[in-house]
Amino acid sequence: MESPQQPQGPQSPQSPPPGAPPQQYGGPVPPGGWQQAPQPVVSGQLAGWGSRLGAWIIDGLIVIVPSLIILAIIGGGLFATGDDGDGGFFALVGAAILTILVIVVVAFLYAPLLMMRQGANNGQTIGKQLLDIRAVRDNGQPWSFGSAALREVVMKNLAVGIASSIIPFIPWFLNYFWPLWDDQNRALHDMAVSSHVVKA
Repeated sequence: MESPQQPQGPQSPQSPPPGAPPQQYGGPVPPGGWQQAPQPVVSGQLAGWGSRLGAWIIDGLIVIVPSLIILAIIGGGLFATGDDGDGGFFALVGAAILTILVIVVVAFLYAPLLMMRQGANNGQTIGKQLLDIRAVRDNGQPWSFGSAALREVVMKNLAVGIASSIIPFIPWFLNYFWPLWDDQNRALHDMAVSSHVVKA
């Protein structure tokens, strides 16, 4: 008479059949049975530092120049009214503060809104699009508003800005000039969010 089957515990790995090559070690498996994290998926030729700088300048001009024109129009209108007393001065200061707030809001929204576009323009601002380069995520996923905001606003602007307020100029210099000596042409904000900039 057959004995009832006992509940089976965790199975030990079976040895490979005779003649089969031995299994390769792929690094430790994280707890919970997850497989090893995928390797970066970067397709395309890496963009050079010059094209990245050019795109940054174009994007900066797109954000700042219209705001300065608006400030000049408002300031010119105040001077044209002939109000050279305290009222005109405070109106000009108020216009300048409003213009700075508009620049800050536009700067924070500009890149994430453009980079989240679908298709071939995903990962491109207008500057990157004009210079035929794009930012890509190492995991191969397209940019969403959140991931683009993390790269462009949090890491590229806020983190570097805060660090530069503590140690003047050096964090900004290191972030923007790091691609010159990095073998994958990455800035520090690229490393922080696992991204590359490639030719489109």
